[in-house]
Amino acid sequence: MEHTKTDLAKIIRERRSVKSGYLDKEVPAELIKELLEDASYAPTHGLREPWRFIFIPTEETGQFVEDLVKTFPKDMHENRRNYFSQPAAFLIAVMKEDPRQKQWEENFGAISCFIQNFQLLAWERQLGVVWKTNTQIHEPKVRELLNVEPGEKIVGFLHLGYFDKQPKPKQRTPIEEKLTIYRK
Repeated sequence: MEHTKTDLAKIIRERRSVKSGYLDKEVPAELIKELLEDASYAPTHGLREPWRFIFIPTEETGQFVEDLVKTFPKDMHENRRNYFSQPAAFLIAVMKEDPRQKQWEENFGAISCFIQNFQLLAWERQLGVVWKTNTQIHEPKVRELLNVEPGEKIVGFLHLGYFDKQPKPKQRTPIEEKLTIYRK
């Protein structure tokens, strides 16, 4: 009997990072809350839930981009303004850090699962997302702008927006090349 792909498998295979081509359309805060609520069922060791999120709604992105651009050297302002002006909204993922390596890694794994859940749920609603880990996530001025506390790490900026042209899929390495089956 042949196995057919589920809707979930289809969404996983079809989801793409939307890096540009965002439409001039508001990303509603209520939708973001709904997606975050569903995504929060990601695995989390000991139910630590080591995450929090900062949403920059569409109506605030212009001012946010101007504030963010000021954290870069002057010679980069125009380039960064153009780059950050593309998304309709932003969601910044922040993780509680733990000085213990095992717990830090578990926390990073948990928020990564959360972000993947969010991306899949957003795709299902035709909301484009790309997870960015550019240098600003380490910049003290950006941490200050976003009120990121000591003991927290910016895991990434999620660029959000609706789109009308789906990015083309990129070829994946066959799993046979990435799988080893243990045998004694």
